[in-house]
Amino acid sequence: MFSSDVRLVPAAFKHINRIANRMREIDAEECRAMGHSPKQALRNGVMLSNKAWTALVDGQPEAMFGVVVENALTGDAVPWFLGTDEVYRHGRELLMWGPGMIDRLRDSRKTLRNLVSARNGQAIRLLRRWGFTVGKEEMLVRGVPFLRFEMTNV
Repeated sequence: MFSSDVRLVPAAFKHINRIANRMREIDAEECRAMGHSPKQALRNGVMLSNKAWTALVDGQPEAMFGVVVENALTGDAVPWFLGTDEVYRHGRELLMWGPGMIDRLRDSRKTLRNLVSARNGQAIRLLRRWGFTVGKEEMLVRGVPFLRFEMTNV
């Protein structure tokens, strides 16, 4: 199913430095627009997420993703994914991870929703392939144009 050199493991604080220090520039820009350094964003992700995983490529942490419950009553949650250029070199695996990752993130959540930089073409294409709806209306956050994306569990 997945390439033998890419695997998912539970996210751990020990994975943060390598990913933060090598993070894709567009992902780092998204972090800064939200008021965090890449390292702070990853730490917050691990601490606040209901579930979080790290993608290891050849045994090295290259991406981290998870979901933060925004409102337990409504079932709204915020998915996030931050990574290095290396993880995007494994596009086929990312596409294959999609359904399983989304199922894990959704769990009993009604709606997954977040923002993605309007300049983050790779992430936007991936989100659409995974079944998210990506809006067309841009909103500026600290000068960076973002688009809303979401998936609703009917």
